[in-house]
Amino acid sequence: MANYPSIDSELLRTFVAIADYGGFTRAADALNRTQSAVSMQMKRLEEDVLQRPLFERDGRQVRLTAEGQVLLGYARRILKLHGEVLNTLRQPHMVGSVRIGTPDDYVMRFLPGILSRFAQSFPLIQVEVHCEPSSQLLQRHDLDLTIVTREPGKEIGQLLRQEHIVWAEAQGFSPHEQEPLPLAMFNTECFCRDWACNALDAMERDYRIAYTSPSLSAIMAVVSAGLAVTAQLQSLIPPDMRIIGQAEGLPPMPMASIVLLRNPRSQSEVIETLAEHIAEGFRI
Repeated sequence: MANYPSIDSELLRTFVAIADYGGFTRAADALNRTQSAVSMQMKRLEEDVLQRPLFERDGRQVRLTAEGQVLLGYARRILKLHGEVLNTLRQPHMVGSVRIGTPDDYVMRFLPGILSRFAQSFPLIQVEVHCEPSSQLLQRHDLDLTIVTREPGKEIGQLLRQEHIVWAEAQGFSPHEQEPLPLAMFNTECFCRDWACNALDAMERDYRIAYTSPSLSAIMAVVSAGLAVTAQLQSLIPPDMRIIGQAEGLPPMPMASIVLLRNPRSQSEVIETLAEHIAEGFRI
């Protein structure tokens, strides 16, 4: 019997993500991996496993070759069957619902990839997502899993990720030169807002909260228009913005810790499985 090489499902998952998101960079963001890791996976798939070119590269543009188009159809079917097999073999345990709470910050950056991978494996589990500031989420007792932002040294629960809070403004604009400094921030009871205001107060820099919203996308829209400066986790800053700091007369900002809390009153295999997916999605 011929010994054909096997195709790792993770390689197929990355390949499909590149096709769906239109490029290596966006796929890497969606999968919460580095672009170099994604490139290495596709090099392995093209050169070692299939020995066929799957992509045509034109600068930053990536298009599927004829072979890539063929593989895409098979890859979607294989991944669908993979999820169905796991779900079938794990029944009846892997059914039910999970309630998770998270600040709006992390919804677009981390949750799409996490929930997509989870749904592929466990399509019968219902997931409720509640978006509120960390300070409000810490007061709730009806959630199974809660993702919150904490100061270093005040972590509780499972540490998912640590990163810097940074100042940012739109490319081609200089709102940091305005006096008072215009800020676009979340509504009250936001860690980033408190830390930003405290840091500006400490250096006696005049500022005003020019725009507020509970939505990260709304804040970023204001900043992208050149109307204000914001302070957010570094991983949340999109390509059309630039990170600024002490050279622009702004104070240094602290590190932030992202942690996962489990409700001890609602433990189950379903909840723990989603917790594992969340930890993987926020991998440091």
